[in-house]
Amino acid sequence: MAPPQIPEAPSARMWRDSLLRRFITASDPGHKVRFVAITCALVLVIGFADYLTGVELSLLVFYLIPVCMAVAAVGWRFGVAVSVLSVATWFGGDILAERHAANLFVLSWNAVIALFTYLTVAWLLASLLALHREMGERVRQRTAALTEEIAERVRLEKVVLEITERERRTIGHELHDGLSQHLTGTALVAQAAAARIGSRFPDEAAELGKIVNLIEQGIEQTRRLAKGLLLAEIERDGLLEALGDLAAKTRAQWGVDCRLEAAAAPDLGGSGTATHLYRIAEEATRNGIRHGRARAVSIRLVSDSGSLILRIEDDGTGIPAHRARGAGLGLRIMAHRAAIIGATFSARPRPGGGTVVECRLPHL
Repeated sequence: MAPPQIPEAPSARMWRDSLLRRFITASDPGHKVRFVAITCALVLVIGFADYLTGVELSLLVFYLIPVCMAVAAVGWRFGVAVSVLSVATWFGGDILAERHAANLFVLSWNAVIALFTYLTVAWLLASLLALHREMGERVRQRTAALTEEIAERVRLEKVVLEITERERRTIGHELHDGLSQHLTGTALVAQAAAARIGSRFPDEAAELGKIVNLIEQGIEQTRRLAKGLLLAEIERDGLLEALGDLAAKTRAQWGVDCRLEAAAAPDLGGSGTATHLYRIAEEATRNGIRHGRARAVSIRLVSDSGSLILRIEDDGTGIPAHRARGAGLGLRIMAHRAAIIGATFSARPRPGGGTVVECRLPHL
């Protein structure tokens, strides 16, 4: 399963961020030269306009535009230079406008205040841009670390699931080839003993016959358990048959009313998808009976809105809220199996009591 991707921003925001990033990180010398030329030309244009307006209208605030452009596009040093150039341009324009000498002190004072303002704005903008770059780098680093951690966790979950399947098969072989054969041998010995003493001790022989019947029932139960544990990977068109066997086995083993409802054989795309769906149904059915003490279980496999839906409902006591949020190991395993095949998984209380486990797989 591929690591989750970070969702993209809307197109307008992407365009704005791209433009801002290109404007802020113009590291190419050609870009910087163009920005220097544009900024200086803009200062001269504003200065000429300021010269034409005369004393009555001051354009000092408009010099902040080239100052900010200089800091953002080139750097804070060029921002300082543009600040000095802006003040000098404004001051020179006023001198060239032949204003009275008595206003020279006022002009100088205004020039100092304007320079201080420009330098303050340049410093604040440079600090803000530096913080923006630092935060962006931190976000990239943490995103990479989180993506790596998620990928590692998914890999470990797959390994754990593979180990679980391998242990299932090992236990199944032990039950089938070990315990089942041992019980069979025990039953044969008991039958032979009953045959030897049958004529002399009929009551004891009858008791041995009962023991043989119990042993044979144990053999049958052991074989059913081994068959469930040794279930091979289900073929993509064999899911319905496997779910039918699961319902029959549940009725025989637990004595509950377990029914399968399915319209038609589903078309499953990926290899192993049927096996994962079967294991989800098996785990949900077992949980409903063992933990919820259900007396009726319904297994439904239907198609709806372009999706294949596997839904297991029971009439048991339900699951606690913390287990519904995924605290239970069985629920986590079922959710992980669903995620492997690209399906969504949910477990929720059933109206009227019980639990509904649903796995929704988009059609491939």
